[in-house]
Amino acid sequence: MLHIDIITAVPALLESPFAHSILKRAKDKNLLNVNIINLRDFGLGKHQQIDDYQYGGGAGMVMMCEPLSKCIESLKANIIYDEIIYMTPDGATYNQKTANTLSLKNNILIICGHYKGIDQRIRDMYVTMEISIGDYVLSGGELGAAILVDSIGRLIPGVLSDETSALTDSFQDNLLAPPVYTRPEEFNGLKVPEVLLNGHFKMIDEWRQDESFKRTQERRPDLLD
Repeated sequence: MLHIDIITAVPALLESPFAHSILKRAKDKNLLNVNIINLRDFGLGKHQQIDDYQYGGGAGMVMMCEPLSKCIESLKANIIYDEIIYMTPDGATYNQKTANTLSLKNNILIICGHYKGIDQRIRDMYVTMEISIGDYVLSGGELGAAILVDSIGRLIPGVLSDETSALTDSFQDNLLAPPVYTRPEEFNGLKVPEVLLNGHFKMIDEWRQDESFKRTQERRPDLLD
């Protein structure tokens, strides 16, 4: 089983993504366990403070060291993490290769930033991997964490009903996936390619490989470099 803990200041943002579809199936099969930790439970004072103004001035609040450290240390007391991941726009851009690697881990901790981010000292002390889901900024790391868990969870053996499905996804071999079709054979004058109907699986595999290469060349030539 892959165990993932997620530290967040807004737990409600993560309730729905893990309660439906493939990730719910993974949890029901005891293949994936996702635990949401409310950072405010470790906040300071009667108001459970977790953020403060940044040194040097400037707009935006910063998530404080003490609540995050207390939370992380309480988790580490019971679990040895393979990776402690911080979701941040200045992290390494996430890709399928990283998803494949993370799906082989046993225990992962994800820290969701909020406001202006987290105190750099937490990154220096605890974080082993920093991940960005793209060159844009979100209100917090929760949506990025949900994307991370979804992309990892579907790779765990036994999660998908057809375990070969994930192996033919886009990016698994640095190629985009080929076009796919289902019934009816003709729709609004557009027909399914004849090769997909002939039952000759070697020809079908070759067609799909060719189409993957052509689609990648047209849409993401950078993947072929």
